[in-house]
Amino acid sequence: MRAMILAAGRGERMRPLTDTTPKPLLEVNGKALIEYHLEQLAEQGVESVVINHAWLGEKIEARLGNGRRFGLNIVYSAEPSGGLETAGGIIRALPYLGTEPFWVINGDIFTDFDFAQLPQQLSAGHLAHLLLTQNPPHNRQGDFTVNNGLLQRAEAGETSYTYTGMGLYSPEMFSMYNAGSEQFVRLRPFLDAGAQQQQLAATIIDAAWTDVGTPERLAELQEYP
Repeated sequence: MRAMILAAGRGERMRPLTDTTPKPLLEVNGKALIEYHLEQLAEQGVESVVINHAWLGEKIEARLGNGRRFGLNIVYSAEPSGGLETAGGIIRALPYLGTEPFWVINGDIFTDFDFAQLPQQLSAGHLAHLLLTQNPPHNRQGDFTVNNGLLQRAEAGETSYTYTGMGLYSPEMFSMYNAGSEQFVRLRPFLDAGAQQQQLAATIIDAAWTDVGTPERLAELQEYP
């Protein structure tokens, strides 16, 4: 299994912290957000992790190096200034990710979710398997709902959930683009289209999860045991 950690965002809402520190290197109890992910991925037997970066990417490479101290081989996918957005970052990194499904983890989340429970394979006809969670206070509207194990857009009145930024993706999901190309492409349209065509599986997780999007949320996490 291979994995990609998304680490290219500027983190505007985290300023001034992110003026000098890339968001995934912000720390919770002395450890960078992205280091928690790397440790968990190594525990699951992952050998190669791709990390994309744009803003202050040199600091990410300096902090993490080649990944040897985590028991991993880290490959960096550098993007132009400003980044390529989520789907664009994945498309740019596809040559490093192989032909089999791979995990994608947002570098700016914090969770006690056990990565041993990450989906391992995709059913026939599925392009991805996303993990959702209960809606946090900052996203009361949620993103999607789940029906018979399939991701669907939530209609008015339906119970909705928030995408955790964790999932298993097939490279086929991005086949309309040339692997390795540099294009600014958002992920949400892929998810909406896949949900409409019933090509995306989904699971609701029961674990602590935080989208570390503001200095206040980061400060609250410092109380984490």
